[in-house]
Amino acid sequence: MEFDQLAEALKALGDPTRLKIVALLQTRDCCVCELVPMFGISQPAISKHMSRLKTSGLVKETRKGMWVFYSLNRERLNEIGLSLANLPDLSEELRQLEQKGMLVQCE
Repeated sequence: MEFDQLAEALKALGDPTRLKIVALLQTRDCCVCELVPMFGISQPAISKHMSRLKTSGLVKETRKGMWVFYSLNRERLNEIGLSLANLPDLSEELRQLEQKGMLVQCE
C-alpha cells in the first residue's frame, strides 16, 4: 500500500463519528437511515461521513431495492493492518435502539 492511500484511510478514521460508524459496521451492515438515530445528526450529514469512508475504501455499499447498505471492507482494513479489536462493541446499543423502535426497517 502506498503512503498516500494509508494517509487517506487514517484521515477518514480520524473523525469520532466515522470511527463510531466503523465500530457499528463491525457489528452488522447498516443503512444510512438506521444510523441517523444513533448519532442525532441529519441524514445528509451521515451520508457525507459514509461517502468519506467509502472514498477511502474502508466501507463498501450494496444496493437492495431503494436502500443502500454499508459494510466494512475487511480486505482493505487488513491491507492497512488495522485491527478493530480495540473498538467498543456497540451491539448492545443497536439492540436497545431496535427495542425502542428507533431504527427504521430498511428491507
